[in-house]
Amino acid sequence: MKEFAFVGVPFDGAATLGWPGARYAPNEVRRHLDWMKMRVEDGQIYWIDRDEVVAFDADALHDAGDVEIVPHDLMATIAAARDKVRMEAESGRVPLVIGGDDSILFPAVAGIHDAVAGSVAVVHFDAHLDLLDHSAAQGSHSQSSGMRRALELERVDPRLCVQVGTRNFNFPSSKQFIDGVGLTEVPAARVLSEGAGPTLERIFEVVDKADHLVVSVDIDVLDPAFAPGVGWQEPGGLSTRLLLDLLLPLANQTDGFALNEVNPMTDQGAQTTILAANLVFQFAVAAGL
Repeated sequence: MKEFAFVGVPFDGAATLGWPGARYAPNEVRRHLDWMKMRVEDGQIYWIDRDEVVAFDADALHDAGDVEIVPHDLMATIAAARDKVRMEAESGRVPLVIGGDDSILFPAVAGIHDAVAGSVAVVHFDAHLDLLDHSAAQGSHSQSSGMRRALELERVDPRLCVQVGTRNFNFPSSKQFIDGVGLTEVPAARVLSEGAGPTLERIFEVVDKADHLVVSVDIDVLDPAFAPGVGWQEPGGLSTRLLLDLLLPLANQTDGFALNEVNPMTDQGAQTTILAANLVFQFAVAAGL
């Protein structure tokens, strides 16, 4: 059975646009995960969606604690997160990196990249492209540039990477970058029109040639009706059910998982943090099959 490392990154210092508050997410997600783990009995859990009792050891979901962030130092925090993810991956666990704003996408991918040999693919679920190179307002590392920086890693090939659930509007320079490097984009409108099956076929078609896979979920890939507690809301997103149908088939091939932009400060009650804990738990159960 696989083992997993819950790595908290309570940092939102790179939320240069939108709403801060994602620093509070790791502890809130932990709290709701404890409630979900109590359903495990004698190393098994009844997965109702599959009508199947499956093996799952709650102790395999190990809490590796939080990264020692530096609130006033973005680059020191990124370096610390990258190093902790690398160490957990090298120990044989699958890192589950819980941010934090989506600048954490970069050190999550970089830590896996540093721990493995061979090519690394990224499946990036997000409303936004996060492909900003540099701007005076945000610099070169922010919640708008995590994917851009990840694609610059030596063994991350953009032609083996997919962005899913993107929507509405973004910079023309980002479109030029997508076309120039061969990055695959599956916008939310296409996912909603075609459904989970064709979308999964497209994802696997792109990533199957990679040696390793990292999956990153910015919670705002979901429509605000399902996940109001985010850094910035974008109408027209995926449903929770659709995201699960796309995420879970990827789980057992994934070397690392990141979940970012959960914002308890903008949430309605605990709707989004409960949902985030559910995504983490379902991902771990599916990955262990």
